[in-house]
Amino acid sequence: MDIIGLSARQMQEKLMDKELSARDIVEAHLERIEGIEPELNAFITVTREEALRDADDLDRKIRDGERLGALAGIPVGIKDNIITSGIKTTCGSKMLEDFIPPYEATVIERIKEEDGIVLGKTNLDEFAIGSLTDTSYFGATKNPVDLNRTPGGSSGGSAAAVQAQEVAVTLGSDTGGSIRQPASYCGVVGIKPTYGLVSRYGLVAVANSLDQIGVFGRDVSDSALILGTIAGHDRRDSTSMDMESIDYLDDLDEDIKGMRIGLPREYFDIDMNDGIRDRVMEAVGIFESLGAKVDEVSLPNTKWALATYYVLAASEISSNLSRFDGVRYGYRAAEYESLDELYMNTRTEAFGREVKRRIMAGTYFLSREHAEEYYRKALQLRTLIRDDFDRVFEEYDIIISPTTPNLPFERGAENDPLIMAESDTFTVPVNLAGNCAISIPCGDVEGLPAGLQIIGDRFKERRILKAGYAFERYLSTGGGR
Repeated sequence: MDIIGLSARQMQEKLMDKELSARDIVEAHLERIEGIEPELNAFITVTREEALRDADDLDRKIRDGERLGALAGIPVGIKDNIITSGIKTTCGSKMLEDFIPPYEATVIERIKEEDGIVLGKTNLDEFAIGSLTDTSYFGATKNPVDLNRTPGGSSGGSAAAVQAQEVAVTLGSDTGGSIRQPASYCGVVGIKPTYGLVSRYGLVAVANSLDQIGVFGRDVSDSALILGTIAGHDRRDSTSMDMESIDYLDDLDEDIKGMRIGLPREYFDIDMNDGIRDRVMEAVGIFESLGAKVDEVSLPNTKWALATYYVLAASEISSNLSRFDGVRYGYRAAEYESLDELYMNTRTEAFGREVKRRIMAGTYFLSREHAEEYYRKALQLRTLIRDDFDRVFEEYDIIISPTTPNLPFERGAENDPLIMAESDTFTVPVNLAGNCAISIPCGDVEGLPAGLQIIGDRFKERRILKAGYAFERYLSTGGGR
């Protein structure tokens, strides 16, 4: 049996029917990781012994007839900026190369409570800052679709691990597109939930007002399953919303006839790959054939989104990363003669180039001379961008767009930083507004995957999942039901 080729829900069904044991599932995935990792580099840490122990414990629970959790037997990868007790959490940085946390992130607690089996920590751009997963201190990750391409970033390791069948599902974090962009580049499903739906307790923050933990899966239902497991209020996170739990698999296959879909004209005025544009317009036709009503809408402040995002994100990065000073934890410079020199030497030696660039930019934006000119204006523009979405969602259920305007970048090429920044053009407005969004594969362009982004109003994840599932089912059945 091709265990690693099964979806998460298929693995679970075979586990319940006793066609497979949890150990069978875990061993098959560990074998896959061992075989492909030297070339792919999607993982920083593989927790082999812990995973096998958890698998054996789950098999015992099955034999004893004990209650099984919603993720029973499903192998999970965790982006390495999410705290795991007793397991290294490096953030892809020399600064935290040997850091072993003494506590667990809320999302990890919930995965383990529901019998999910963690196989390790996935690679990322250093401190989740980047678009290629090539700034990690532990080396770059490759794209399993084409090893000469990057997987996107910053959650490139998580996306690559799912596409390469190293694990069934993974967690990532999304600050401005860091789940959806790599999901698009690797041809998998990636969900950025509404800000406040999933606890950020235990996520190493870079931009608190933008960061959100989300999920990757090979299909919509697998992604919905793990999202439902990690979502929900957490008293340890002051931004976590206190709301009733939702089963995102419930009524997932409902008809979308009559669904109102907005197509933002400003997104299609932006330069993009012609093939991606064609795939998205084909998706529009599919939604219409399924009975949805698609209209052109306007998000006029889209043109300010990238600039607004980079000012706010850099400012928060500058503030957050000041905690890494060589005094309390993490890397500490060996040579210094004063406290100031300890700070400078530690950060010079342990932070990578891109992280330093963002810190310096953020410090400039927050300085007394420039805060009013940049930071305050960015906050005002953020409100306008959020208002644009609110206005559209008064009349429409979802918004669809490309996930990215370009195909995966070539590895080792001299990629223009401005062009890389533009890969987030369609994703950053969602983070600025705090909305939810999903990226799903919508076809190939030049042999590479293209992603369709479905955006929903705040806490309307069920709508984007329902739309994504209907689209996915249409493609998988060749247009049939």
